[in-house]
Amino acid sequence: MFDCDCCGECCRHLNLSPLYADLDRGDGVCRYLVGNLCSIYDERPVLCRVDECYTRYFQKYMSLEEYYRRNKEVCRRLKQEK
Repeated sequence: MFDCDCCGECCRHLNLSPLYADLDRGDGVCRYLVGNLCSIYDERPVLCRVDECYTRYFQKYMSLEEYYRRNKEVCRRLKQEK
């Protein structure tokens, strides 16, 4: 399982990808973000579920370790821009 520290930075930068346009409240922040947490966590879209997203879309192209590494790198970069 992906080790998330619940900083919320990924949910504050939805404008960086058109895949998340439906969740963007207009300023790049997810409309379901409350503080640093998702208010619809149990019902969140597949694109917001790191492990399920890997299984559905990326496992044919990279290992789970590589996928986690890439996600953690993006997370690190978003935190640095804060």
